[in-house]
Amino acid sequence: MAEVKVKVQPPDADPVEIENRIIELCHQFPHGITDQVIQNEMPHIEAQQRAVAINRLLSMGQLDLLRSNTGLLYRIKDSQNAGKMKGSDNQEKLVYQIIEDAGNKGIWSRDIRYKSNLPLTEINKILKNLESKKLIKAVKSVAASKKKVYMLYNLQPDRSVTGGAWYSDQDFESEFVEVLNQQCFKFLQSKAETARESKQNPMIQRNSSFASSHEVWKYICELGISKVELSMEDIETILNTLIYDGKVEMTIIAAKEGTVGSVDGHMKLYRAVSPIIPPTGLVRAPCGLCP
Repeated sequence: MAEVKVKVQPPDADPVEIENRIIELCHQFPHGITDQVIQNEMPHIEAQQRAVAINRLLSMGQLDLLRSNTGLLYRIKDSQNAGKMKGSDNQEKLVYQIIEDAGNKGIWSRDIRYKSNLPLTEINKILKNLESKKLIKAVKSVAASKKKVYMLYNLQPDRSVTGGAWYSDQDFESEFVEVLNQQCFKFLQSKAETARESKQNPMIQRNSSFASSHEVWKYICELGISKVELSMEDIETILNTLIYDGKVEMTIIAAKEGTVGSVDGHMKLYRAVSPIIPPTGLVRAPCGLCP
């Protein structure tokens, strides 16, 4: 008599339990999970049951669908963004998520197309729709004058995109840089002159002629010559040009933690100097491109 093999079907799992388990996995892996992760964690669940649970979570707005180099990712949805994207379809949510992941450096439409695998006409339509809702914005990049990058509406663009304080509408502000250059040097010259007039011994005079980048930054801010907000890093960039011109020297000293102007226990000090011999014309010629 032939042996009859009976295939035992596993009992159907509760759909709510499957959804809850997927949500738990997404919380364990906040950067997203793949279908393979879900399958490994729930091997007894049929593929159709997983698909039904995932589609239901996507339709309820509890998950975000992302595309990565390894395939599709499912990530728990941010409660703030859930309200913003209410009524949007999955393609629009996918494009929004790609732009959000790009941060304040933004992303080109070409890269959005590559990551989303959507046709360019569809991407352009989605981008216009998101811009009209003020969820994203287009920013011109100094790296490519004819190209725009997209980022979330409330983000301040990175310096690599805008060029920082030295650019206005993608044009380099050479006159503004020159004015800052002169005023920074003027402040250091004044500091050195005051030190010389103190009639102290040479070592004390030398030490008194130094000024921190924070002091120079404060002086420039009080002058009110800049229409944009300058950072200490901006001022140090200007001071570096004076160093290259041989007008200023810099030294780094140890500083107590919390000292104004110090970074990682160090402080940069600058002083105006007079060159021993005048530089040649070739050395004095600036490139004229950047500070």
